[in-house]
Parts: sequence; C-alpha cells; structure tokens
Amino acid sequence: MLSGGDNEMERKMRRGLDILMTLALSFLMGYHFWGETAHEWAGTGMFVLFIVHQILNWSWYKSLTRGKYTPIRILMLIVNILTFTMMVSLMYSGITMSRHVLAFLPVRGSMAAARRLHIAGSYGGFLMMSLHLGLHWGMIWNALETKIGSQKEYLCFAGSFLTAAYGVYVFIKRDFFTYLFLRSEFVFLDYTESKLLFYLDYLALMVLCIFVAHYGSKLFKRQREPEI
Repeated sequence: MLSGGDNEMERKMRRGLDILMTLALSFLMGYHFWGETAHEWAGTGMFVLFIVHQILNWSWYKSLTRGKYTPIRILMLIVNILTFTMMVSLMYSGITMSRHVLAFLPVRGSMAAARRLHIAGSYGGFLMMSLHLGLHWGMIWNALETKIGSQKEYLCFAGSFLTAAYGVYVFIKRDFFTYLFLRSEFVFLDYTESKLLFYLDYLALMVLCIFVAHYGSKLFKRQREPEI
C-alpha cells in the first residue's frame, strides 16, 4: 500500500507528465521550424510520455464503474476521452506517415487519410490537452495563492484573462476552426515568422484553454470531487 508521500509523488509525476506532453505538442506544432526528422523524434518522445501517463493513471480507469457521476466528473470524463482519442489518432497517423524514426513499423494506410487525421489530431489534441491541464489547475492555483497573497491574486487573474482574450484572437488568426473540422487538407505554414511570436501565440491559446477549463469547472462543481 502506498504511503501519503508516495501518493503525493505520483500526483506530481502525473502533473509533470501532463505539462511535458503539452509542451511537447506545442513544440510539434512548430513543425516548419525544426524539420521532419526532429518532428518525428519529438513525436515519438511524446507518445512514450503518453504511455507512461496511462500506466500511472491506471487506477482512474479502474474507478470508472464506481461512484456517482456528477456534472464535473462527467466533464472530466469527456475531456479525458477526447484527449485519449486525439492522442491515439496522432499515434496511428504519425506512424503511418513516418519516413525516419518509425518507418520500420509494419503500419500502412492511406497517406491522404493519415494526413487529414494528423491535422485534426494535432490541433484538437493541443486544445484538449490544454483543457485537461486546466481541469487540474486548481491544485496549482491554490499553491500559487498561498505564495502570492490575495492582492496579487487579482493581478494574476487579470493577466490570465487578458492573455486568454488574446488567445481567442490566436484561435481565429491561426485558423484552428478550419483544421479542427478538416475544411482544408493542408496546413498553411509561414516559414518566415518569428519562432518567439509563434510560441507566444500558442502559449496564449493554452492559457485560454486553461482559463476556460479552470473557471468553467467551478460552475459545474456542486460537491468535492476526487481528482482524476
């Protein structure tokens, strides 16, 4: 049986994996900056993290048939299922299109279908992983409140709100709606844009998802729920 310290360590590992996977997907969104080989290596690393994440959260799968399904638990379940689906679609399509790291695997299929699946999985996966992170943001936010105090808390809220507002603009500017619903078979890549500005845009979009998930979940919460 795990001790309290062991449980705390596992929680930190799970949160750390969430953050690493989200950062890895952010890096992967900048495919045009780093090239095909680096993209495949980073993608392979992310899926290793994904598998480790599933192992560490196996107890959550076993708990699915137990307990009451309140609105917040249903919301978390939907986000988790969608995140899992996006990751599996990325895994399959990435292996199918691989020409370097995983080309040796006997996975074949339509390249056109794999490309479309990869586009939807990439853009949808980034949003769902950020929402997933936001649903678990309460623990991080509570720790932050303890350190910064109540006055600075309002400044943090104002800053995150303004960043989230810019994230809405990024969502529109970067045509997320088009790629999520496969209204285009190809992604427009601007090879001349600044790497810094590109990743700041995606950071703002991540903040938007975290902001929506964190404060949206408070509207659903009617009773204390165990963390998923």
